[in-house]
Amino acid sequence: MEEEDQRKVTDLVIELVRRLLSQQNPTPNPPHLSQSLRYAFRILSSRLTPSVSPDADAVAESIKRCLATQGNSSDALTFADLYSKFASKNGPGSVNNKWAVLYLLKIISEDRKNAVNGMDSSVFLPNLGLNDDETGNDSRVLNGKDNRDKTWKKGFLLVSKDPENLREISYREFGNLVKDENDVTEEVLVKDVLYACQGIDGKYVKFDSSLDGYALSDLVKVPRATRTIVRKLCELGWLFRKVNGYISESMDGFPAEDVGTVGQAFCAALQNELSEYYKLLAVLEAQSMNPIPLVSENASSGNYLSLRRLSVWFAEPMVKMRLMAALVDKCKALRGGAMAGAIHLHAQHGDLLVHDFMRRLLRRVCSPLFEMVRSWVLEGELEDIFAEFFIVGQPVKVESLWREGYRLHAGMLPLFISQSIAQRILRTGKSINFLRVCCDDRGWADAATEAVAAAGVTTRRGGLGYGETDALESLVMEAAKRIDKHLLDVIYKRYKFKEHCLAIKRYLLLGQGDFVQYLMDIVGPELSEPANTISSFKLAGLLESAIRSSNAQYDDPDILDRLRVKMMPHGTGDRGWDVFSLEYDARVPLDTVFTESVMTRYLRIFNFLWKLRRVEHALIGAWKTMKPNCITSHVYTKLQRAVKMQLFSTLRRCQVLWDEMNHFVTNLQYYIMFEVLEVSWSNFSNEMEVAKDLDDLLGAHEKYLHSIVEKSLLGERSQTLYKSLFVLFDLIMQFRSHADRLYEGIHELQARTVESSSNPRDKNKPRKTKDKFSEPGYWVTEGRKALTQRASEFLQNMGQDLDALATDYKSLLEGFLALLPVQQHIDLKFLLFRLDFTEFYTRQHANV
Repeated sequence: MEEEDQRKVTDLVIELVRRLLSQQNPTPNPPHLSQSLRYAFRILSSRLTPSVSPDADAVAESIKRCLATQGNSSDALTFADLYSKFASKNGPGSVNNKWAVLYLLKIISEDRKNAVNGMDSSVFLPNLGLNDDETGNDSRVLNGKDNRDKTWKKGFLLVSKDPENLREISYREFGNLVKDENDVTEEVLVKDVLYACQGIDGKYVKFDSSLDGYALSDLVKVPRATRTIVRKLCELGWLFRKVNGYISESMDGFPAEDVGTVGQAFCAALQNELSEYYKLLAVLEAQSMNPIPLVSENASSGNYLSLRRLSVWFAEPMVKMRLMAALVDKCKALRGGAMAGAIHLHAQHGDLLVHDFMRRLLRRVCSPLFEMVRSWVLEGELEDIFAEFFIVGQPVKVESLWREGYRLHAGMLPLFISQSIAQRILRTGKSINFLRVCCDDRGWADAATEAVAAAGVTTRRGGLGYGETDALESLVMEAAKRIDKHLLDVIYKRYKFKEHCLAIKRYLLLGQGDFVQYLMDIVGPELSEPANTISSFKLAGLLESAIRSSNAQYDDPDILDRLRVKMMPHGTGDRGWDVFSLEYDARVPLDTVFTESVMTRYLRIFNFLWKLRRVEHALIGAWKTMKPNCITSHVYTKLQRAVKMQLFSTLRRCQVLWDEMNHFVTNLQYYIMFEVLEVSWSNFSNEMEVAKDLDDLLGAHEKYLHSIVEKSLLGERSQTLYKSLFVLFDLIMQFRSHADRLYEGIHELQARTVESSSNPRDKNKPRKTKDKFSEPGYWVTEGRKALTQRASEFLQNMGQDLDALATDYKSLLEGFLALLPVQQHIDLKFLLFRLDFTEFYTRQHANV
């Protein structure tokens, strides 16, 4: 069908040309028919289009307005009727391009109008049959108004085509002028520019080190405009030289640490972009082989390469090359994640070309980095030979693997990975290594496989890349959740972390009451000796006895096996009470939680609690010694009334002081054991239940231990209070020694009184034994008067000692209570409430 239509059009064109030529020469075969046909077909086949929109209705409306304005209303109506019929014809045999027909009619009408108005015929189109280029003959020019009128009467216009070849003469003169102004043709400059864009010196365009760029020699005569455009085009060569130099330098230095795998990937990505650049230059070099026409009608569509065309071709490569050069300058001193982050900053661009280019570049640059993340999160392997990853490992002891083995390197963390995700990545890999090294566990592999399936990503290399932040986050979240859960299960179930924490609370924090009481009873005599005379083996045996004699014997044997005696360093004059302590052997992996520093803090707490229990034990021992029913026996009725009153006063003073001290110690111990230890343990137990990873568990234990230290007056802010408390403890221990001396003296007085009453005749007989009461300063055994005098002196001295002790104790206690309200920890204010519940000390201080 198309071939038939084309044949019909061809026949119509031939008939049209034949009729036009026959009007001038009415012969069967008009001359120049073949040349005119070729010219006609060339015009019809041209791609020139009018600068109007192809709207048939608009053209028809314009024609009607023109007819109406000329006063031809009837013609306008006739045209409207004809156009409606013309537009309604659709289908086979009808004209498809109706607007073109109307536009042609309109143009012909306007040309006729201009011709009638006397316009010069030289501006019109040449006659088809009078083409000098086709025939080589001169055309006849219609000169004068008569000839124009005659031509219009025949229905067409003949136009002259420069019979004197003025246009070509002008072209020739212009060409000669260009040659005079240029020592070098444009074709040569184009080739030199292409060489410069490859980093190669051309014949005239060479690299000038003083200018740091390619430039056209000053000795070459060219117009200023040409020199300017050459300099602008050669910027691409300067940029290429910088980028290519960086690639060569980096690849020559590989595998140096300052290049690394990310740097190598960056160079590979740049080289890939330069390969596309090379392809463009190859195409341009092929076009540069074609000569550049000076001035031609077809110059705009010819397949040649000029400097201006080269500037158009270089527009997009110039943008990319400038960007690559900027990246090279930025990344010279960077490597690894820092390099990827710096390149990522340039990707935040509104230009779609730049954005796509940077994404393509970053996918290759970040490939090694994402592979490191995948290997670390799923396998726990730190494949970082050149120290490029944002996670850094270092050789440490097994117990320090979790805390010190791995850390984040902030300088290597790229900006497209957030700090929270980086922390999860770090913890996930640490968990795998902790399970593998410390726990000797392989269950993490199944958890990692489940995480990959849940995240919907692949485990192969290259499965993650730049721009897939959501996929990366999903993988890290799933892996962290499953591996951390598996780690806590191993710690809780296989290594019984909760049971060991409870054991430390019961034994090191003295929460097992019967065990602590029995231990103090059996080690008390031994610890009263000088520290350098005590045997650790004997104390270990006494510890075993305390365990077997209390409910501690029913604990797990593994827990009891970890409980040991520890003798702290001691100096001259130290007693066993000052250096005795218990320790708990936390083995791998529990020593990750119970580190050496943590156990040191537990030891401080133990020493404080042991001192408190020792003071309580001393007061209980003093109470056992006092036994008021025995002391007030009828034996003392034989003493003088003054001595008896003095004795009762001293005993009452001792009893009152004991009550005050016992009140203080009892309430302090209740505060420590319940308000501090039990509350802190309850909070710790709750936090253990909700812990999601080992860091949460470590944080909960640290909070638990810190709470005990701060509430027990062992913190840095409570040192003054702590020292004051220990001075009070020393006074209570002095009271115990005074009470023992008092009641030993009273019992001796009782014995002497009985002896004096039952054997008065033997008073002058020498004693067979010698005791300390026979020494100077004590009463003698001869005579009731002397006995009474010595008893009075002894009771008077003891009363004075107790009064001085009571005064010191009262002063220290008031100072201790005065410090409690100013403490920052709120629980210490509850301790003041317990100690001064009846406001006795407050009123006493107010009266003073």
